[in-house]
Amino acid sequence: MSVFDEKAATWDDDPTKVERARVVAQAIREIVPASPTARLLEYGAGTGLLSEELVGHVGSITLVDPSTGMREVMAAKVESGRLPGDSRIWDLDLAVDPVPDDRFDLVTSLMTLHHVSDVPRVLTAFSQMLADGGRLALVDLVEEDGSFHDDGFAGHNGFDTAKLAQDVRESGLSDVEVREDLHHVETEGRNYPLFLLTATKRD
Repeated sequence: MSVFDEKAATWDDDPTKVERARVVAQAIREIVPASPTARLLEYGAGTGLLSEELVGHVGSITLVDPSTGMREVMAAKVESGRLPGDSRIWDLDLAVDPVPDDRFDLVTSLMTLHHVSDVPRVLTAFSQMLADGGRLALVDLVEEDGSFHDDGFAGHNGFDTAKLAQDVRESGLSDVEVREDLHHVETEGRNYPLFLLTATKRD
């Protein structure tokens, strides 16, 4: 059982996570026009908090997370109506799994990328899965000193956003823009800023 499996049942009890999803969703709504036909993919969706906030702004929703516990919570939300009944829930790790043939108009990821082992590969997968004119919206930690996670964390200590923006361009996306002051995470008395990176697929 992963640490995320253990935390899944009480994940939404943290008001800071709920507020973070609300802030991110509002920023996305300001950038991406509402469309009842827009196909949304949320990668590393956790309990689906961000997608919940985007219900009504997009059409179909596909939620991706490798954690069994998180997928169980998402499935319960679909069953209860908190997420649309036609929502799809996938067990998919784009760092190692083949890229699905499905195409999406909006791909989002919230606080997931710094856990990804092979970021360029996942960015390329995002690019491949976006339809022409589709938008990418990534939110994660601005590069930090390693104090955000406990010792032994094997992921990334946030991101140099200029370097990440270049990686996104090299994945095949354009119109890359970064906002480094979108929100912040407070832990143990320290604030860690979050960035919003957006880009567009142009075939």
